[in-house]
Amino acid sequence: MRTWRARIRLGIAALAGLMAALAAPAAALAAEAQVAVAANFTEPAREIAAAFKAATGHTASLSFGASGQFYAQIANGAPFEVLLSADAERPKKLEQDGLAAPASRFTYAVGRLVLFSKTPGLVDSRGAVLTGGRFAKLAIADPAAAPYGAAAVETLQRLKVYDAVKPKLVMGGSIAQAYQFVATGAAELGFVAYSQVANEPGGSRWLVPAADHAPIEQQAVLLTRGQANPAAKAFIVFLKSPKAAAIIKRYGYDLPGR
Repeated sequence: MRTWRARIRLGIAALAGLMAALAAPAAALAAEAQVAVAANFTEPAREIAAAFKAATGHTASLSFGASGQFYAQIANGAPFEVLLSADAERPKKLEQDGLAAPASRFTYAVGRLVLFSKTPGLVDSRGAVLTGGRFAKLAIADPAAAPYGAAAVETLQRLKVYDAVKPKLVMGGSIAQAYQFVATGAAELGFVAYSQVANEPGGSRWLVPAADHAPIEQQAVLLTRGQANPAAKAFIVFLKSPKAAAIIKRYGYDLPGR
């Protein structure tokens, strides 16, 4: 009886060892990619990273900020391997500078700009609040660093109210900071990314017509540092997948070609 039980224990131990041996190569193949992400894309990027890990075993380590700041950091040697920019300009420059893998640049989302306030009824459905002057502070992202900030300035100029509201502008270093100004009440209203408020109840908002500013074409690119990293290359592929597209669309972005 003891011999029979001992054989069973040995068999179980051998099976466990075999399963561990089979799992080891998969674990060894898992890698981590350093991904710089435009601040407007924070929440969808987190969901995409989780889905990416579940699908591939790879990890996408995300850093968030303004696209212009990321461009400067990458140009100065920051160890990012993938960039998800809020525009097409910075990825194109990185390509021209030899800091991005050739032919890896593509549009992953088209952003929408929204004028938003936590106060119900303050922002009307046509943005007429901008001409009424019933506010002291208007938050936008720094137009020199953040494409959504540039789109906000372009919208104000198109409406011919930029000079009037310029003294009231509060500029955030990124679109995330611009949103925080509005969320905390430091500014009564602000131009933010639609993705930041698409699933937020209450408040008041005006979804800016796409024709009021240049398209916010958000492009991704595989950076030179990521060419030898299977996780970085896999993340670029996953970002083009139907699963990633569904997440992007759910956060209020338009998809390229739509």
